[in-house]
Amino acid sequence: MSGRQLNRVAVLSLHTSPLAQPGVGDAGGMNVYVLQSAKELAKRGVEVEIFTRATSSSDEPLCEAAPGVMVRNIVAGPFEGLDKQDLPTQLCAFAAGVLREEARHDAGYYDLVHSHYWLSGQVGWLARDRWGVPLVHTAHTLAAVKNASLAAGDAPEPVARQIGEQQVVAEADRLIANTSEEAKQLIEIYGASPESIDVVAPGADLTRYRPGDKSAARAEFGIDPRETVVAFVGRIQPLKAPDVLLRAAAEVVARDPSLPLRILVVGGPSGSGLDRPDSLIDLAEDLGISARVTFLPPQPSERLVQIYRAADVVAVPSYNESFGLVAIEAQASGTPVIAADVGGLGVAVRAGETGVLVQGHRTHDWATALGNMVTDRDALAAMASRAPIHAGDFSWEHTAEGLLESYRAAQFHFDRHEAPSEFSPRRSRGLSKLRRAGVTA
Repeated sequence: MSGRQLNRVAVLSLHTSPLAQPGVGDAGGMNVYVLQSAKELAKRGVEVEIFTRATSSSDEPLCEAAPGVMVRNIVAGPFEGLDKQDLPTQLCAFAAGVLREEARHDAGYYDLVHSHYWLSGQVGWLARDRWGVPLVHTAHTLAAVKNASLAAGDAPEPVARQIGEQQVVAEADRLIANTSEEAKQLIEIYGASPESIDVVAPGADLTRYRPGDKSAARAEFGIDPRETVVAFVGRIQPLKAPDVLLRAAAEVVARDPSLPLRILVVGGPSGSGLDRPDSLIDLAEDLGISARVTFLPPQPSERLVQIYRAADVVAVPSYNESFGLVAIEAQASGTPVIAADVGGLGVAVRAGETGVLVQGHRTHDWATALGNMVTDRDALAAMASRAPIHAGDFSWEHTAEGLLESYRAAQFHFDRHEAPSEFSPRRSRGLSKLRRAGVTA
């Protein structure tokens, strides 16, 4: 597929910076995805400028994240204390910052816009029409899917988000899905055209996440080498379900009090978890396993790999995951995974070979699966040996190649058709999808 040269891509990541520490606040797998894929694109000769919202007065307007990767911090709203649910009020301010930057250059400075998450998609839609370049969009999570599998006590995503997502799906030139299941959801729930979707799996930094010395890793964190360690890595909120792991661990210990089980929780409160930041500590106490649970703050990648190596099992009990980078990073580090069979985790984990997938979130089911896993040392060792091989299929190099193919397809199809306008057939199709979904726009 031929087309004009792809020199520079504008990447929009409004609600969270790729430079933020994953595992706390709104920072998570998407941050890693945006930064790592940008680095790989730059290695292939494509300059990347990432636009994000400034969250501190000390943020430099422009900083270099890596050779060929620049991060622009756009002032949009107060630096601190702005909840993600309030960010739609700052779409205009953020969009103005993005458009003003492009206006400083000659026309055609950016060859393509790639937006991440629906908020960025709204701004990307505007930039696409203003600049006359294609828009590629990655949702990362979908409101309708998340609302269909809410954790107990978690707040549903607002209708405004579902409307916003529907609009972006209707307007984007191409959509990136992490898995075939996510592509199916985009088609069946959001009415996306199958021909506009590219499935591109996320990856892991396989130069960093690889097997290592378990004893040294445990010594680094003061973990008894005789203990059986199950680690949870992620934001502490109902969606990620660390409480499911704690309840299961309590039942495992009740069945076999002699089992030297240690639960390692690495992360900080986020989302609705901010309402009760100490809830997991309180739960461990209520379950009578406080002495068996160690809490650690989010860790930078050079120490996170040591967490994975120190663990016998990494648990990903989420209610929804579009993919699950933690599962790939853990397996790349030589550690099997126990995960909920939701979203992309069925792709990230090879059930029975590199880990275990659990149906649902019932404590009994999780306790049984976890207990069987940690007590069968031979099976656990076999999973550990196969885990890095499976994870080797998921690298940021592969992700970047997939993104480039999607970008070229977006350019090819965009150049063959007149850029969409307010009254174009493309716009009419988008509005028709919204109306069929019971939404007016």
